[in-house]
Amino acid sequence: MADAKVIPFDDDRSRGGAQRPTRRRGATRRKNDPAAVREVTAMPAQQDGEPGVERAEPVPSAEPAPKPGTAPEPRGGGGLERRIAGGLAFLRRRLTGEYEVDDFGYDEELTDQVLMSLVRPLYEKYFRVEVKGIENIPSDGGALIVANHSGTLPLDGLMMQVAVHDNHPQARHLRLLAADLVFMLPVVNELARKAGHTLACAEDAERLLERGELVGVMPEGFKGIGKPFSERYKLQRFGRGGFVSTALRTGTPIVPCSIVGAEEIYPMIGNAKTLARVLGFPYFPITPTFPWLGPLGALPLPTKWTIQFGEPIPTDGYPPEAAEDPMLMFNLTDQVREQIQHTLYKLLVQRRSVFF
Repeated sequence: MADAKVIPFDDDRSRGGAQRPTRRRGATRRKNDPAAVREVTAMPAQQDGEPGVERAEPVPSAEPAPKPGTAPEPRGGGGLERRIAGGLAFLRRRLTGEYEVDDFGYDEELTDQVLMSLVRPLYEKYFRVEVKGIENIPSDGGALIVANHSGTLPLDGLMMQVAVHDNHPQARHLRLLAADLVFMLPVVNELARKAGHTLACAEDAERLLERGELVGVMPEGFKGIGKPFSERYKLQRFGRGGFVSTALRTGTPIVPCSIVGAEEIYPMIGNAKTLARVLGFPYFPITPTFPWLGPLGALPLPTKWTIQFGEPIPTDGYPPEAAEDPMLMFNLTDQVREQIQHTLYKLLVQRRSVFF
């Protein structure tokens, strides 16, 4: 992988906090501004023999005064103006190259302002994802989130990334470990790097965990995402337990994650293995709608999703040589797998319908 260029970050948003000079001529006052209410001076008291003169009362404000301790709400298009200004500043930084990426190619600003915004409607409106157990993800420091994998296309990883960022109190970012195929596709490769994903290898995972990042891994790999619909929600083998060895070497906790709803978005009823070998894919799915309906068949079914994060399994209590103990790795791998499988069954019993 080529080294990513790191460019100093110029945050134009910090300039927006400077006060604007007060205009003396032609200045318009807001209704909530105290200076907008003119103070009416009372007339002198009525003297004997003078015609009756009524005392002028102060003109009440048209809007109630703000409550003590609260700032007045912005009026007009202040919020819209700030969004437009922020968008223009963002475009200027992209055009001039004044933004930063890390050595993995992760572009946090682009992910937050563009990529997350593109995926979020699918997360909120289409799949209507419900998140449970977000408190089990640490507020800081590294952690390895291990989840089941399904759905024919890897949408579950993207939904998990949005779930962590939008529901965690610290709005933490999840760095996913992806298969080699993801980084062989021209456009997908660039987007994956920008979104913070990297190769599913122990070296990259250890570097991220040692930096205190959240790392997501789906050990089932293609065996899970490409399994037939008849085997839905039955976990496949978790490999050799490499993720456990990585967690032991870095002393980071393992957070099991169970995802319900992804299995039904593309019900895989067949696999064109010959065509898959020709195209270089691990499988070529056949669903009730694809390829029969053409591009329309690639539209996922609007299932209702639930993502639950389980209690973390600590690893910092083991000695350094524990990462080389095959029996310990087998036991911890089996513990994580059983916890995810048990939670899947529990969520399936609780859900009312696939779509509601």
